[in-house]
Amino acid sequence: MPRIIAIDYGSKRVGIAVTDPLKMIASGLTTIHSTEVISFLENYIKKESVECIVVGEPKTLANEASDSARYIDPFVVHLRKKFPLIKIERFDERFTSKLAKQAMLMGGLGKKDRANKETVDMVSATILLQDYMQSIGL
Repeated sequence: MPRIIAIDYGSKRVGIAVTDPLKMIASGLTTIHSTEVISFLENYIKKESVECIVVGEPKTLANEASDSARYIDPFVVHLRKKFPLIKIERFDERFTSKLAKQAMLMGGLGKKDRANKETVDMVSATILLQDYMQSIGL
């Protein structure tokens, strides 16, 4: 069965999470440099069936696009051109980084591990994917 991938896109790092084949569990996959995302996805999609890529949509508390939308929006346009047969969804990512840090703290990770931005980005992508799955009834 095809998987769903979630992307927490940042100008430097990108957190990536993926569902299991039955789409029951969201798991952190990796964190990579933003320049490597497309090649990473190409390689991943060659090995695994993917039905949807969910990209975090950064918004302010006033529900308006945040400053980071200026580099995420062109990335989403590029994704749609590169993978025309895969559904590309946007999903509100407000508070995912804060929730990721809180989840890491509650999970018992030490201060050094919680300060690792790569881990925060991957956990943020996982939270984004869990929220998306819940919103579509999975």
